[in-house]
Amino acid sequence: MDISMTTWALTIVGLSALIAVDFFIGGRKPHEVSLKEAGIWTTVWIVLAALFGLGLFLFGNGQVSGEFFAGFITEKSLSVDNLFVFVLIMAKFAVPSIYQQRVLMVGVLIALVLRGVFIAAGAAIISTFSWVFFLFGAFLIWTAWKLVQEARSDDEEEFEENRLLKAVERRFPSTDKYHGTKLFVVENGKRLMTPMLIVMLAIGTTDVLFALDSIPAIFGLTQDPYIVFTANAFALMGLRQLYFLIGGLLQKLVHLSYGLSIILGFIGVKLVLHALHETGVHVPEISIPVSLGVICAVLVITTLTSLAASRKQARAAAEAEREERTRTGP
Repeated sequence: MDISMTTWALTIVGLSALIAVDFFIGGRKPHEVSLKEAGIWTTVWIVLAALFGLGLFLFGNGQVSGEFFAGFITEKSLSVDNLFVFVLIMAKFAVPSIYQQRVLMVGVLIALVLRGVFIAAGAAIISTFSWVFFLFGAFLIWTAWKLVQEARSDDEEEFEENRLLKAVERRFPSTDKYHGTKLFVVENGKRLMTPMLIVMLAIGTTDVLFALDSIPAIFGLTQDPYIVFTANAFALMGLRQLYFLIGGLLQKLVHLSYGLSIILGFIGVKLVLHALHETGVHVPEISIPVSLGVICAVLVITTLTSLAASRKQARAAAEAEREERTRTGP
């Protein structure tokens, strides 16, 4: 789809306006986010994404709209996996609950800017070197296998600071406690960072690590930079509310990693087939409707099997506890 600079500018201004409205209505004053508030804002962002996709259908075509929805759903599902790490980051830095919303808002904005850089670089590489699809496809298949291995491992996941964050902490002294939402304070004549800034950087830069697989994944669904960027933007902007909405349900999504590995592996195969087709090899290509159907089906099945497995585990744990009480007596 040929997008003019004016359309790009209007889109960025529109997204910025939506973010500003979100901030001034729901995130300006630090507070604990209720399930009702998180549910309302999650619905708002999903509806906005749906309206944007409908606009693409009306002013573009069905192909473009399908690519957006496939990309949005893929990025949204992959972003849920990010929430596990966000929970670990919040715990590591002991972020007070009333400040978690602000941390996530700024962290997600940092992530969106950095992803924009990744998308621009990816689009430039793809337009110059078509063989990069082989690399993207192989990387996604390898990532899918790695996800399966991690899901089968019983090791507890821990958050490890990336090199950038470690360098910032070494170079700039910080306080040992929070000072509201302030990022810097002056103590004894010295300007110090607060843990608030550090945890925001942790959220934003850690998300970039996840972008290493999510960006190639969406390029496997569409090579249009405009669709890639907007799908990422809508998926990320609703991530803060999703954190509070399903935070307590994350541990119940026990099969999520398997579902994501299937999606990544599927898109990896799609990329390889596309690369072969580009080089003149006559192979079937996977259409967007098929991709969208597979992605949705995997997510639905994964969610249902995860909830069923969680209920089974809960019943088994309750039965074991009853047996233990019966054996040991009152």
